Amino acid sequence: MTLPKLNTPQYELELPSTGGKIKYRPFLVKEQKLLMMAQESEDETQISDAVTDIIDSCTNGKLKAKELPVFDVEYIFLQLRSKSVGETSTIRVLCPDDEKTYVEKVIKLDDISVHMTLEHTNIVELTDKIKIIMKYPIMNDMKGINLSGGLEGAFGLISKCVHEIHDGDTIHSRVDMNDKELDEFIDTFSSKQFEQMMDFFNTMPKLRHAIQVTNPKTKKKGEVMLEGLQSFLG
Repeated sequence: MTLPKLNTPQYELELPSTGGKIKYRPFLVKEQKLLMMAQESEDETQISDAVTDIIDSCTNGKLKAKELPVFDVEYIFLQLRSKSVGETSTIRVLCPDDEKTYVEKVIKLDDISVHMTLEHTNIVELTDKIKIIMKYPIMNDMKGINLSGGLEGAFGLISKCVHEIHDGDTIHSRVDMNDKELDEFIDTFSSKQFEQMMDFFNTMPKLRHAIQVTNPKTKKKGEVMLEGLQSFLG
């Protein structure tokens, strides 16, 4: 006996990085199981792989999520989650006034979008002659990178995201450099030049949303800025 096939609805969204339109479907039970297993493992690599594999499946193979900027992946997955599980998410938020009290907030996932600061640019002018063209980090670039771990994590991410180095009319492409050469070049940065490089990451597009919270103990109101996919999934 042949069992019936269920029709799956199709939706459309706009990629934040390019403005291009893509069609997608909600994730199915088999994909939800994959995500739950990855989350239960608490392993960042497994979670990252599950998210990108689900995006590839739900866009019928039209996208290769591992090659997309991180903010694209986060936005797409949030839209998938909205259409698959529910349009709202209940999250716990730390009240900013005492930094002790947590409150639960219900957020609408459709209200979440990717934001970029006005001064953002992917061109870092190190000197009058030398500039670096940066690319946005993809999911694989972030594996093993801990930006809160100090200079080591920051240097690692910079190295992964250099696209070209322009020295006057001479252009050095990342594919033509070895890691040692690039690391030695980065080591010669001044503190100011290093800060310029980090400005690229600090101002690049991010999944971001501000919410208002009221501390039930102090009755004080405050604003909390949510950033990154995990902030919105509860």
